Amino acid sequence: MSNTPQDLAEEFPEHLVQMRHLRTIDGHFHRIAAEYEDVNHRIHLAEADIEPCDDVVMSTMRKRRLALKDEIYGMLMRAEPQTEQSEV
Repeated sequence: MSNTPQDLAEEFPEHLVQMRHLRTIDGHFHRIAAEYEDVNHRIHLAEADIEPCDDVVMSTMRKRRLALKDEIYGMLMRAEPQTEQSEV
């Protein structure tokens, strides 16, 4: 078990431009990415024993993070590819 956060930028480094673009144009993507970050942060705090929780809560948070990550990945795969130049 690692207490290193699984940031979206580290999970999908090849999609950084796409994620920035989707956050600005797609409210649903913005919300689920923000929820992913929140759940990921809470998992990190629990794993680091800063804010411990029981195994059931930890398992629930991990399942939620995975579901959000799957949804984010699906949205990234369906979206039109963005380049740095198309951000302007």
